[in-house]
Amino acid sequence: MSQQPYPYPAPVPPPPPSGRWQPERVDQVPGTEFALVQLRVEPLTSGLAIGSLLAGIAAILVSMLVLCFGLLGAQDGWGAVVGGAFTLLSVIGGVGAIVVGLVARRQIRGSGGSGQVRFTGRGIAAAGISCGAVGAGIALAALALSLMLQLSSSGT
Repeated sequence: MSQQPYPYPAPVPPPPPSGRWQPERVDQVPGTEFALVQLRVEPLTSGLAIGSLLAGIAAILVSMLVLCFGLLGAQDGWGAVVGGAFTLLSVIGGVGAIVVGLVARRQIRGSGGSGQVRFTGRGIAAAGISCGAVGAGIALAALALSLMLQLSSSGT
């Protein structure tokens, strides 16, 4: 007389996927009538990458304020002071975008292992790094331009 390895019937496979939850793998638990279902996890866009892009865009927008205030106030002598304050804000935002973008790239590269959430957004992180560098660079160049204009207008 042959015996079954356990007295329970084989597990019933899960129903076909109808919504968000789709099974990736079904493993039977030995000695029971139960099974473990591993659900497929959709990749998520990295929040750090999105934050890096937003900070980079903000750095570019603030650097435009540096340029505008630097050019408008060069004749009256206040352009470099106001431009310098906004330059500091733009450089802090740009450096922050670069740092957060690099952290996001590391997070994306390290994701997707066993049991981890998979992150996407490598291009968004790269755009955030680029925008942060461009914003800080434009702000510093605009401050230098406003200083030169202010010094040349005060010398005449």
